Amino acid sequence: MKPRVADFGICACVIPALIPALAIAQTVTGPYVNLGAGVDFLQDQSVQPDGTSGLLRRSFTFAPGFAATAGVGYGFGNGLRVELEGDFASNQVHGVRLAGPARAGGTEDQYGGFFNTLYDFSLDGPVSPYLGVGLGYQQVELDHLNAGPFGVPVRSGTGSAGGFAYQGIAGVSYPLTLMPGLSVTAEYRLIGVVSPPPFDHGISFGTAPPSATPQTTRATVSNIFNHEATVGLRYAFNTAPPAPPPVEAEATPAPAAARTYLVFFDWDRSDLTDRARQIIAEAAQASTRVQTTRIQVNGYTDASGEPAYNQRLSVRRGEVVAAELVRDGVPRNAISIEGFGENNPLVPTAKGVKEPQNRRVEVILK
Repeated sequence: MKPRVADFGICACVIPALIPALAIAQTVTGPYVNLGAGVDFLQDQSVQPDGTSGLLRRSFTFAPGFAATAGVGYGFGNGLRVELEGDFASNQVHGVRLAGPARAGGTEDQYGGFFNTLYDFSLDGPVSPYLGVGLGYQQVELDHLNAGPFGVPVRSGTGSAGGFAYQGIAGVSYPLTLMPGLSVTAEYRLIGVVSPPPFDHGISFGTAPPSATPQTTRATVSNIFNHEATVGLRYAFNTAPPAPPPVEAEATPAPAAARTYLVFFDWDRSDLTDRARQIIAEAAQASTRVQTTRIQVNGYTDASGEPAYNQRLSVRRGEVVAAELVRDGVPRNAISIEGFGENNPLVPTAKGVKEPQNRRVEVILK
């Protein structure tokens, strides 16, 4: 059976003043570990004794329970991650749907592992959302799962069976400045378990009349779906220390006699701001006042994105600045353009870091 839309939980996780400061989101590169804990919502499950008709099928309901995860993984620096994960969940029976008054009890535990593939979406700011899917195996353990009319003693034991499982993951991460590589995570996951083999001793149904003796039943459990909301911590081992706070270009105007002028750009952009045009005009005017044989225009990017794309973007930024110099009266044959991509950063960073001071063009008067 497919999970019902109405059964999906919505988790709004707020991390207040417990986090003193947030860093700019960083792409995971290299190995990492994570831990998480939260609440598990187990959908109603269909239980039918073997060899019986659908008339004896029971629908058990469960109270919210506990969920925990732990994993090790590897990030490729381009948003893609793979990981091995272990998980555990436990839920108490809340009730059972019978024709008349009934009672029910017992516990269902699930544990196993998944191989997950995830992708982090790169955004400006501290929040980094991600999506993932996983395939694996889940062991389902039923401890005294039972149902029967009021007044009928019901006894059962413990049964365990396993089956193929799959999951979908949606989460966000918030890097912390208190330790490079440490992030807070908040996740929602849907876990589905393909119906395992029949349970021998984990389920019992009471019988009527009350004088009858209840029997432990070999039964099949289906419709096993978990909705989990967890918060946790993730630590990436190869994360570089945070860069110093960026210096606004407006706060450091180039002096009239300067030989090098810096023009900064927004992330993944090559268009000029009003302040950038002002700096380029100052460079053009200075080239007429100081002894200049040629003007070197060098374009750069930060370390986010693919190297080949960054190389093209750095050249495009240099061409935009050179065109503005020509509009300001500089002869085109006096200008040389070169793009360096993400090489030669002003502020060294790890791969994937969006550093404003590295998104620049240098105008050098020679």
